[in-house]
Amino acid sequence: MSQKTERPVLSGQRIKTRKRDEREKYDPTGFRDAVIAGLEKTEGDLEQISKYLDSAGNKLDYRRYGEVLFDILIAGGLLVPGGSISQDGEKPRTNYCIFDAPESMEAMRNHEQVFVKLIRRYKYLEKMFEEEMGKVLLFVKGFTPSERIKLARMTALWLVNGSVPPNVLLVLNNEHLIKDGIALEFLLELFQTFKQEKGIAYLIQALKKGGLESKLMDFFPPNKRTEEYFKQVFLDKELNEIVKLHKAQASQEAKRELQQALIDDINDDKPHNEITSDIKEFSQRTNIPDHEIIVIIWSTIMSLGEWNKKEELVTDQAVRHLKTYCTLLQAFASTDRSELALILKVQEFCYENMNFMKAFQKIILLFYKTEVLSEEIILRWYKDGHSNKGKMHFLEQMRKFVEWLQSAEEESESEDEQKNGE
Repeated sequence: MSQKTERPVLSGQRIKTRKRDEREKYDPTGFRDAVIAGLEKTEGDLEQISKYLDSAGNKLDYRRYGEVLFDILIAGGLLVPGGSISQDGEKPRTNYCIFDAPESMEAMRNHEQVFVKLIRRYKYLEKMFEEEMGKVLLFVKGFTPSERIKLARMTALWLVNGSVPPNVLLVLNNEHLIKDGIALEFLLELFQTFKQEKGIAYLIQALKKGGLESKLMDFFPPNKRTEEYFKQVFLDKELNEIVKLHKAQASQEAKRELQQALIDDINDDKPHNEITSDIKEFSQRTNIPDHEIIVIIWSTIMSLGEWNKKEELVTDQAVRHLKTYCTLLQAFASTDRSELALILKVQEFCYENMNFMKAFQKIILLFYKTEVLSEEIILRWYKDGHSNKGKMHFLEQMRKFVEWLQSAEEESESEDEQKNGE
């Protein structure tokens, strides 16, 4: 038998493993230790901290440990559930963080720049920072009162500069943060700082953008959710515009509720006198005035019509449809303001729904005959109370009717003078 000769092997040969096949152990503590060691060398100089963080990103894995990095820069160490700092290791915490900074706005703005520069340098940290803030805000109960103030002020600055979106604040709508008033205290500090930095108009805009404008009462402890307490709290903090926003939001919700109730009542063929009674009771409870109620009634009854697409047919159809509801409208045409509001709403509707452009005069005439509208208000609308929407078109439509009203008014005045003369 022939014997196989062994192939020569190079001395010192190693079998290489591909990097992607290697599973590197997740080691947030090791990352923390490396970051804290680097921060300690800066001795707290914020300019040096920024330079260190900039260069460290080339050596340390920010992509993998971004949230740990933000834990350290905010709280000084590795945050664990509940808001405490992990005590593993020889140096688990650094003092060079937001929680150990002075409470002054000057100090807060200086720390803000550390984050701005870091995220500008490593753009992929933007999303991680947003997620980190969602977590950190859930931990606020575990922080000291001073740490909460600093975090609220910094969060306001981050909202102002766009580092985090306003909807991150929704995580504070959490039972364990609400019942002790912690969520409310945090938001009040944040709102005041935001107002001071950017102005109240931008704060209101941010609340709307984040979907908070309708949820403000939810952040109050359950036993303090009254309109009076809400008003008192925000007025005491000179946040009057938030009180107005809340009232406007409550009014909008009440109007939507009224519209749905009206649709249900009409679909159930409820008698108009009962519907009127229900609406009056609702308006007293929610403080919606008649000039707003009558516009809601108009919009609701017009939304229930199935309108012909032919312009020449839709006018008669609209008049027949509206005749049914004149008594309902009349009940709320109780003031000059509510009558004028109705005419303007009809004008707007006809302008925005092109098939109704020729129906305006017939609708107003119907309301005049059924005493929903008075001649005084029609004349006032014609003279200077109209809007600019289709102005010339609608004024021309009403010209002959208005001339008739004016001549009838002059004849009536003449007869009165004759009687007085006798």
